[in-house]
Amino acid sequence: MVVVAQVVAAVVDATNFITASDASKEAFKTATLLKTLNVNSLIMGEVGVGKKSLAQYILPDASILDASDLDELLIALESSANIIIANLEKSPNIKRVVDAVNVNDVRVVATAKSSFYNESIDELFSIKFDIPPLSHRPEDVELLVNEFIKEASSIFATDAQFNFENFKPDLSSNSNSLRRQVMVNYLLQDINDIELMDIIENYLFNKLGSNNDYRNFLYLYEVPLIKAGLTKFKSQLQLSDKLGLNRNTLRKKISDNKQYL
Repeated sequence: MVVVAQVVAAVVDATNFITASDASKEAFKTATLLKTLNVNSLIMGEVGVGKKSLAQYILPDASILDASDLDELLIALESSANIIIANLEKSPNIKRVVDAVNVNDVRVVATAKSSFYNESIDELFSIKFDIPPLSHRPEDVELLVNEFIKEASSIFATDAQFNFENFKPDLSSNSNSLRRQVMVNYLLQDINDIELMDIIENYLFNKLGSNNDYRNFLYLYEVPLIKAGLTKFKSQLQLSDKLGLNRNTLRKKISDNKQYL
């Protein structure tokens, strides 16, 4: 189960850019134009919206350097004709980066968070454009889910159908959170009780150590049980009956765990 968890974590990265929504089509159209122009461009947006995918589409053979590592980036700018700079807003000295790009005559495509602005970048980037979050691109979400399901099927070597019941896309980190959610759901939908206990055991191994851990970690059992029961039986009255609990006891447990419910 530790290996499986590592696999799930490893596949959470940028995905190929999906162009089902009007917004993503427009962004892709701009990127296609930029492939033919020898100009520097800045792609802005939240994490996981596809900035890096579009940057790689524009400059497919360019190295990707993170702006936070200034020394490495400056060295790369001395020996590269084309380069992709990720997370430009994290640069400790954007003016030095801009100067190095100009001195070395490097073609740059950079990515940055939404609405990023620095007075030094206006002279560097001829074209700047935003990619909206997935919450504004529902057509893209549907296609991404299907792509992630195919990927999960390949990783876990199974052709089991994905269970969409009660599935609500997690778009908190756009494609990153959505991919992880699909992978985890695909893994867990056919899990047996022994495997589930193994996962909980691995989680608890490094967490235990205080004098009140039974009470501290009881929510790991109670919260899923209450949430599943309320979803399935629709009311506290029916759930208390099914669980064999007094209604007041159930209410107290719901109150005790309200931060998770």
